[in-house]
Amino acid sequence: MPQYTPPLRDLQFVLHELVQVTESFKQMPVHAEVDVDTVNAVLEEGGKFAAGVVFPLNQSGDAEGCTLDRSTHEVRTPAGYKAAYAQYVDGGWPSLSCDPAYGGQGLPHVVNQCFYEMLNSANQAWTMYPGLSHGAYECLHAHGTPEQKATYLPKLTSGVWTGTMCLTEPHCGTDLGLLRTRAEPQPDGSYAITGAKIFISAGEHDLTENIVHLVLARLPDAPVGSKGISLFVVPKFLVNADGSLGARNPIHCGGLEHKMGIHSNATAQMVLEGAIGTLVGEPHKGLAAMFVMMNAARLGVGMQSLGLTEVAYQNAVAYAKDRIQMRALSGPKNPDKPADSIIVHPDVRKMLLTARAYAEAGRALCVHTALLLDQELSHPDEDVRRASADEVALLTPIVKAFLTDNGWIATSHCMQVFGGHGYIREWGMEQYVRDARINMIYEGTNTIQSLDLLGRKVLADNGKKLKAFGRRIAEFVEDAGVREDMQEFVNPLADLGDKVTKLTTELGMKAFGNPDEVGAAAVDYLRVVGHLVFAYFWARMALIALDKQASGDAFYTAKLHTARFYFAKLLPETAGLIRTARSGLNPLMAMDESLF
Repeated sequence: MPQYTPPLRDLQFVLHELVQVTESFKQMPVHAEVDVDTVNAVLEEGGKFAAGVVFPLNQSGDAEGCTLDRSTHEVRTPAGYKAAYAQYVDGGWPSLSCDPAYGGQGLPHVVNQCFYEMLNSANQAWTMYPGLSHGAYECLHAHGTPEQKATYLPKLTSGVWTGTMCLTEPHCGTDLGLLRTRAEPQPDGSYAITGAKIFISAGEHDLTENIVHLVLARLPDAPVGSKGISLFVVPKFLVNADGSLGARNPIHCGGLEHKMGIHSNATAQMVLEGAIGTLVGEPHKGLAAMFVMMNAARLGVGMQSLGLTEVAYQNAVAYAKDRIQMRALSGPKNPDKPADSIIVHPDVRKMLLTARAYAEAGRALCVHTALLLDQELSHPDEDVRRASADEVALLTPIVKAFLTDNGWIATSHCMQVFGGHGYIREWGMEQYVRDARINMIYEGTNTIQSLDLLGRKVLADNGKKLKAFGRRIAEFVEDAGVREDMQEFVNPLADLGDKVTKLTTELGMKAFGNPDEVGAAAVDYLRVVGHLVFAYFWARMALIALDKQASGDAFYTAKLHTARFYFAKLLPETAGLIRTARSGLNPLMAMDESLF
């Protein structure tokens, strides 16, 4: 049976020692009163909810899955899910970072993100029900009409209703310019929407009385391609003028996907047969409005894999300490036992430390990015808001792709630690691997994220955003580089920074001659830049640990050991990645397709 303990000590380290969030809060009037004790208290209670209420449902929910009644099109979630969601609502958790104007508590997004890391460790499939509602809330908050905001935001804030985003269709995934769902204007100003959507997470369920679908569709006069897409809000039940629920809207679940993982989240095929919706934002500008929700979802998916990495690591460590198998090559380490604990074996250590290093650096990156998001939304200085928005744009594809790639690596390693038992359901490890795999596909595959990073976020602005982050690294290198005890961290960080600069310039020149060169190098490039970001945070964490190791707190000793492992065993991956990125287009495209 798996176990989970919220990583509160490391969360507090990242929040208060590394990123120092409350110092930034003081610069934002809306968050100026949020102090260390408030943040810690919220996360302590959030950890209790995640570990005590949601985590015990993870394995049982995976085994039971969701059930569709085809006669009514209603979906039943696994036993205990509805009661857990009611506790989530009663505890005020949905409103944590929402606008007080709509019933929210107004806490910073970074606090909510940390809470969601713990929820994802506890039960990713359950967490996706309320998680998608945050994206719907953000989209309507940014682009909804006053009437739409008044109708939907209080309900999404309280959690009484949940939200979805309906993008994908059977014939088109990432290429939304191909979508066919149509929206016909009605005399009352609403629209009748007809079409089919697939892969809609939490598209139908029994947790709430209403579900608010955000649907992409085409108006009759829409131009072809992505410039002809509009966004509509389409509730499961129509909403009366007084806020009460009206008639059932003709949008229903036509089927549930049978999936590799996240079995207890209802991944629905949604059918719209003249469903009534209202336009969000301007006609034909729906994709830009939906990107608010998509970018929030991309950060959320990164958090999903961070959560799975953490919980898989915790269970693998516990098993490695308990399981005895063979003797250490250098001689018995547990002479009082018939064999040594497998944690004495170097490769087991390597697998465990890989997961730990990816979890702790991933946590630092997520907290840093969430704080930037708070600054983008709430800082009084326009320059700070703009710079924060640029950095969020740069880091979002890295959070999504690098963390989910690492989550797949880490959960696979942790399952391997269990040997044959890892492949057996009762231990829980194979579920983490299955659940982690979807995150590399969700919200734009990791290849799409890589193209976004190299093509749109780096080359499109001549490296402006990347150079700004590079200056952040250079300042740290200059400050910390004078210390002898920081050389093992600063030198490889500075070296990789130089190599990224040269690689970016080289790829930019190649892409100028042939844009397909971006596609050939992008995946390797994102992983290199991901390591650059992780190396920066690991160097910063190592500096803190060095300064505090004399305190005798084993936490800092472990942090320093993990930093050294990262620089010695994981960062060198970049050498091969840079080489393959430079190898270019020809090895991929030279063979005629008839030869495949």
